Amino acid sequence: MKLPTDLINDELRIFESRFRDAVKSQSRKLDYMMRYIVKRKGKQLRPMFVLLSAKLCGQITESSYRAASLVELLHTATLMHDDVVDDSLERRGFFSTYALWKAKATVLIGDYLLAKGLLLSLDNNDFRALQILSDAVRKMSEGELLQMQKARSLNLKEDIYYEIIKNKTASLLASACAVGAWSANNDESAVEKMKLFGEKTGMAFQIKDDLFDYASENVGKPTGNDIKEKKLTLPLIYTLNKVDGSTRRKIIYIVKNNNREKEKVKWVIQQVEQAGGIDYAKKKMNEFRDEALAVLHQFPENPARQGLQDMVLFVTDRKY
Repeated sequence: MKLPTDLINDELRIFESRFRDAVKSQSRKLDYMMRYIVKRKGKQLRPMFVLLSAKLCGQITESSYRAASLVELLHTATLMHDDVVDDSLERRGFFSTYALWKAKATVLIGDYLLAKGLLLSLDNNDFRALQILSDAVRKMSEGELLQMQKARSLNLKEDIYYEIIKNKTASLLASACAVGAWSANNDESAVEKMKLFGEKTGMAFQIKDDLFDYASENVGKPTGNDIKEKKLTLPLIYTLNKVDGSTRRKIIYIVKNNNREKEKVKWVIQQVEQAGGIDYAKKKMNEFRDEALAVLHQFPENPARQGLQDMVLFVTDRKY
């Protein structure tokens, strides 16, 4: 499944130009850092969701471009902070800003991007867009803190897991779709529908990310990486609730104490496979995908709706 970039090629070029302008700095060193970050942006999924949502609900406007830039600014800022929190030296196959400029500079870069996003909205009176996305940032922080709290005991029920990923991952995608809808026609009912669509898509996105930890193909991050970081993903949660007490205790001990030993991590992955954790996670991912599509199909059929459907399928079918 390919991304539907052909539907918004011209709009994406305009967005990229606006985004480069949005991150410019008067400081030569900071401007150099910004160019490094911009060149290594990912697939731009979130700006695409903003622009396609705007197109679904009306027309792409100047407010839509600002909304897409705000989403990308906030997303990039959170990635900067995540690299420091996770002590991550790599981002999308390149050195992270944390690896190149260490913690203090990386935190300040994240703060700078947040400030630029705030000013972009305030200077243009995009108060509703800022409200929608500020709520997402709050939820992302709450989700991260809840995950950190639960990681200490490795005792996580499935409903708490869904609460974590709903806040930590799905909230930004939900807000991207909502703010795209708002930029097109200021229709609150469309905003709420698109927010729900984005949330369901974001839930499927995170579960797909969880599954990469158990994939054998090259998916851009090491197999067993989440186990090494003591992250409780859906396949592992399901397994811990299914295996006998002795196996459960052994898995928890390895994740807590031997998570850097390849053979022991491999054994945990085998237990997850045997318990059906991977199949269960795929099933739940597909349920969220279908719920997202059901919301999307409440809108009239048009090229933008088909594009968003292709985006959902890309999220669940991607290989990286």
